[in-house]
Amino acid sequence: MTTLTWYGHATLGLETVGYKILIDPFFSGNPAAAVSAETVAADFILVTHGHGDHIGDTVAIARRTGALVISNYEIATWLGNQGVKTHGQHLGGGFKHPFGYLKLTLALHGSALPDGSYGGNPAGFLLTTNDGKKIYLAGDTGLFYDMKLIGEEGLDLAVLPIGDNFTMGPADALRAVKLLTPKTVIPIHFGTWGLIDQDPASWAAQVEKETTSKVVVLKPGESFTL
Repeated sequence: MTTLTWYGHATLGLETVGYKILIDPFFSGNPAAAVSAETVAADFILVTHGHGDHIGDTVAIARRTGALVISNYEIATWLGNQGVKTHGQHLGGGFKHPFGYLKLTLALHGSALPDGSYGGNPAGFLLTTNDGKKIYLAGDTGLFYDMKLIGEEGLDLAVLPIGDNFTMGPADALRAVKLLTPKTVIPIHFGTWGLIDQDPASWAAQVEKETTSKVVVLKPGESFTL
């Protein structure tokens, strides 16, 4: 069984076959965070890119829990220099981790680290869990046509930003769903601040009207089980 929890903004928890995975663990300074960095559990941490609202509390959580951090090679190196256990990958490259096969995908965004260091290319994640579920975590990205290729994998779940300004907005996220054709889609990266306020219920209704995908709108702290 695989369960995904949204902690607000772009921070996610994924529990699959006994492993606890955090994605972009931004708790401190996140007004939507449902839990704190001091209490959350993690065996692995996935970081899509270097921006502060995504790399967030990675170092503190990894040091406290001993979690292995998986990101692009540049971010993995930067974190490794801070005493964190890391595994670096790169766009298009996959690796069989204990929790499943993880591939880094294209994302259209930036990736500078909080101290100004080069953060490599931003990425999304395509995970095939040990129980055969395919999950696409888009990360911060604009719309790109190669999402159609990702969709050809046969997605059980896609997690997409809809906030606009920094990422896809609702209209482009709808187009993304049409390219990806996932069974289920969950919107994230909206509502944290006024600049990215959106109406997820309205977006969900439009997606379900124009596609065959089901939309699950979570509140921070809520979970969805595949």
